[in-house]
Amino acid sequence: MTCGLILAAGESRRMGSPKALLEYRGETFLDRLIGLFARRCSPVIAVLGAEREMVRAGLRRAGDAELVENPDFHLGQLTSMQCGLRAVPAEADGVLFTLVDHPAVMPATIDALLGALQDSGATAPLRIPRCDGWRGHPIWISKPLIPEFLALPAGASAREVVTRYASEIAYIDVDDPGILADVDDRAAYARLLAGSGA
Repeated sequence: MTCGLILAAGESRRMGSPKALLEYRGETFLDRLIGLFARRCSPVIAVLGAEREMVRAGLRRAGDAELVENPDFHLGQLTSMQCGLRAVPAEADGVLFTLVDHPAVMPATIDALLGALQDSGATAPLRIPRCDGWRGHPIWISKPLIPEFLALPAGASAREVVTRYASEIAYIDVDDPGILADVDDRAAYARLLAGSGA
């Protein structure tokens, strides 16, 4: 069983409004990712923080996810990741992890990441999608790595654990520019919409 984890707790300072509620192809970023993950993962956990009441009110798929709140969101992204990982059920074999500002990932990419659990990537501690040589999101994290992410101190980066296992990562090559579409500001959002025809 793979648990889905979506981080939607950031302050979206460069965007000027919650990225979780931006529209993409008729849905909010967060609704779209919840729907995408819910068809393949159980449970789906979404971590809220800044503007959490506004985000909750704007969700249409709230019933398809477990919403957890990170009171320490202002201390950085790692605190939100750790908040979500603490909610992962003990029976989960791994976690499919993404940030809410990657709404354009294709369903086939999720299938490829989860399919790797049955073939050449079965023993890898991390599975990361790659498009044209560039790494992106979402990332699959094996259960044994969860305590290592939780043990990181305040101010650290999740990349520290990823770097620790660099030689063991299974890279899944996909034809999906959506894994790279990190929407951090209005210009990036405009590019995303232009590329999607939305």
